[in-house]
Amino acid sequence: MQPDETTLKLREVRAAAGLSLAKVAELTGVSKAMLGQIERGESSPTIATLWKIAKGFQMPLSALLGPAALRDPHDARLFRTVTFPGSIEVKIVFPFDPLLGAETFHVALKPDQSHQSAAHAAGVTEEVFVLQGTLEVLREGDWVPVASGQGLRFAADLPHGYRAGPTGAAFLNMHHYPREATAPAPIPG
Repeated sequence: MQPDETTLKLREVRAAAGLSLAKVAELTGVSKAMLGQIERGESSPTIATLWKIAKGFQMPLSALLGPAALRDPHDARLFRTVTFPGSIEVKIVFPFDPLLGAETFHVALKPDQSHQSAAHAAGVTEEVFVLQGTLEVLREGDWVPVASGQGLRFAADLPHGYRAGPTGAAFLNMHHYPREATAPAPIPG
């Protein structure tokens, strides 16, 4: 699934917040033109762009995706994999739960693939647990090795990244948000 499908809730989130495209551009660092293209389904945002939008709204990434985007249409019990062109694939295992302040992703990296992430909102913490392969996590400027069956917790409000070993890596990635992070209010109607 591509994140540019109609299930992307950017327009709904923006409307619920009562913000213009210009104000959202100011908050997120994403151009007004690009935001408009995303809202109209004319552009497929990269994961970096989606994280910028989520950070600007101070909300979790999965809160930008509608329920239809999260579930596999062939089996409603299964969550989908969201593919970001030119970047990583993220399977949403547990979408954002406002009571827990957390969401969980399954990430698979190809051999020697890496991904660097900009800082998330203040107070966001991540945990990775390696399911298979070997992984290095960029934490506070240093690459830290994490073997299969091991985990690592780090502050995600700093730039960070993930780098797979020669056989690739699969890991769970949990995001924990400060208590003030909440999903957007439901849209009437």
